[in-house]
Amino acid sequence: MPLIKEGVVVSNKMLNTAIVKVTSKIKHPLYKKTVTRTKNFKVHADSVVSIGQKVKIVESKPVSKDKHFKIVIEKK
Repeated sequence: MPLIKEGVVVSNKMLNTAIVKVTSKIKHPLYKKTVTRTKNFKVHADSVVSIGQKVKIVESKPVSKDKHFKIVIEKK
């Protein structure tokens, strides 16, 4: 089953590529405080996406050295 993540488009300056910031909340194992983790993914984008747009990305076979995700659903 491919991995599906939800994030926000941070950059769309590259050709057919967007950078999506994905945030996740985890609980610290010792202190039990909720900690926010963020990670940027390079995503293959066939259609034009705008900065700040919420998107869903799905894991796919490698498109290039750094791109392992594709945009599936564009939210408004």
